[in-house]
Amino acid sequence: MSVLDEYKNDFLLFVEAGFIAINQTDEDSTIKLFKAAELLDKTNPLIKIGFGYLALHKLELKNAIASFEEVLKKDPKNDMAKAFLGIAISMTPKNMVKGEKLLEETLKSDDKEVKKLATIALDFVDKFIKKEPTPVEPKKKKSK
Repeated sequence: MSVLDEYKNDFLLFVEAGFIAINQTDEDSTIKLFKAAELLDKTNPLIKIGFGYLALHKLELKNAIASFEEVLKKDPKNDMAKAFLGIAISMTPKNMVKGEKLLEETLKSDDKEVKKLATIALDFVDKFIKKEPTPVEPKKKKSK
């Protein structure tokens, strides 16, 4: 029995802690936690999704999109990756509609948390991304 075998059952704890670290904006811990999880199970898509989620939080949209697309190439039915891909793509002005379509597809997911994520993301796109920019009024000169 190797040292790593002792931690095989802790894989999901490392992944979950990695996602929590992202939400706490602790990039260093995030990377260490996902790398630890990767040592335990190199093939699990949650690791790639986690790194994509980190890139999404940093607004490194190209990296995020690449991570989620890589997961979907191996597992086209991965609704979590599809939802995050939809979010990342909807934040790119040229492909917003494509991102919305992906999010709408994930509304049909069997996973209620993925549905919730897609609903919130679509609401965000409607309120903040599609929103017309507020025109800036020129400053009025002060009269003497």
